[in-house]
Amino acid sequence: MTTTKKHKIIFWTTTILLFLFEGVIPALTSQTELAKEGIKHLGYPSYFGTALVLFKITGALILIIPQVSKRLKEWAYAGFTFNFLFACISHSAVDGFGFEAIFPLIILGILMTSYCYFHKIQTEQIT
Repeated sequence: MTTTKKHKIIFWTTTILLFLFEGVIPALTSQTELAKEGIKHLGYPSYFGTALVLFKITGALILIIPQVSKRLKEWAYAGFTFNFLFACISHSAVDGFGFEAIFPLIILGILMTSYCYFHKIQTEQIT
């Protein structure tokens, strides 16, 4: 397997996982009572959950659609980074440092892998 092919497989695997976790699942579950209680439990107003889901779906689409500009993808990666870091902080502050606080960091690791391989692929296409 060529290096380029391996890089593309890693990029698309991690990016599809992000799309599922941050695009599809929030779109399907954002209006459930569990999701609404989760936002309330962390001390955020209900409208924050709606805005967060809108930004998550938009960001996930930006990452998954190849025709979107690199600059916009950079903003989406940055937005998700802040989202995961603040999710970790919020859960740690309210519930202590448990699985709820660690899980966003795991997803952040997947995001960082996607980001690194996005740039590797871009560099390989230039040369």
